[in-house]
Amino acid sequence: MYAIVKTGGKQYKVAPGDKINVEKLDVEVGGEVDLEAICVVDGDKVVADPAEAAKTPVKATVIEQFRADKVIIFKFQKRKNYQRKRGHRQHLTRLRIESVGTEVAPKAQPKAKQEAEASQDAE
Repeated sequence: MYAIVKTGGKQYKVAPGDKINVEKLDVEVGGEVDLEAICVVDGDKVVADPAEAAKTPVKATVIEQFRADKVIIFKFQKRKNYQRKRGHRQHLTRLRIESVGTEVAPKAQPKAKQEAEASQDAE
């Protein structure tokens, strides 16, 4: 099951367990966010009506608040002695999608436990 959600003027395809970067949300790290679904797909069933899809709860948890890499904006006009160089760093929020409707993401395991399981599978 996955959903198309809208936040910050953009749309994202999300499924339980996904991590996405969205424009900054005013929520503390560890806080929960409810996202607005505009389309929900569950196997053969597709709910494309935004009013109906909005009834499906999409829950996410804030992992961190951070700033993206610097983007350089360079304006230039040849033979006019015109050059402008500006930089910009966007404030972003990283979210982990906990649930879409009734489908819930699996719990994250500690890294030490994951490495132990990976080494046992390799043997």
